Amino acid sequence: MAASLAYQFKLEWSATRSKTFRFAVIDEAFGRGSDESTRFALKLFRSLGLQLMIVTPLQKIHIIEPFVSAVGYVDNVNGQYSRLQTITIEEYKTRQLAHVAGLRP
Repeated sequence: MAASLAYQFKLEWSATRSKTFRFAVIDEAFGRGSDESTRFALKLFRSLGLQLMIVTPLQKIHIIEPFVSAVGYVDNVNGQYSRLQTITIEEYKTRQLAHVAGLRP
């Protein structure tokens, strides 16, 4: 996917500044792959200077954490409506630690 984006939009590898639009949405692409292949793909996208929106179940969040600055957490508690909460990755990690410790954030 990264190679096809690079070819299609003539992206330069490791370009730090660019006038090209570099936003890509990845919807559950990492759900079935190995942790190693997920890391490889994310490093490749980073080297292309792409801004990513990654939609994924929580089972891969531990792999994706080093590559993101914010998390949009969606839940649907009662089946009537969904809620979206956007938090920084640091706040997410703090909440996870509190959850594991049995504390409320």
